[in-house]
Amino acid sequence: MATLREFVSVRYLVSDVEEAVDFYITRLDFTLRTNAAPAFADVVRGSLRLLLSGPASSGYRATPAGIGKGGNRIHLVVDDLDEEIRRLAAAGIEFSSDVISGPGGRQILLADPAGNLIELFQSRMMREN
Repeated sequence: MATLREFVSVRYLVSDVEEAVDFYITRLDFTLRTNAAPAFADVVRGSLRLLLSGPASSGYRATPAGIGKGGNRIHLVVDDLDEEIRRLAAAGIEFSSDVISGPGGRQILLADPAGNLIELFQSRMMREN
């Protein structure tokens, strides 16, 4: 197993750790690394380590009340955006945006059960190959 320094880690505050773990594993192909639910779990996908911190965790409690949500999100590169959209929609996932195209590629947003944003992105170079 990779060491912590080999991951890029992002902390997401979630209301239900077990629900979040299930979402990331079954819907977005993450792998469970540590499960200390209901307080905390971490899941990995490639070099991304997602720290899922529930209300009982120190990471959650360290966040001052009243801090607003930003537009930040994790960015997951996919080979075929249209296929991912079909697969997730068939599983009952609702999207938070339409597909947006730009000079670098195409993207769409969805949210995890706690409302944290996730961007699925297909590079223009992947579409041309």
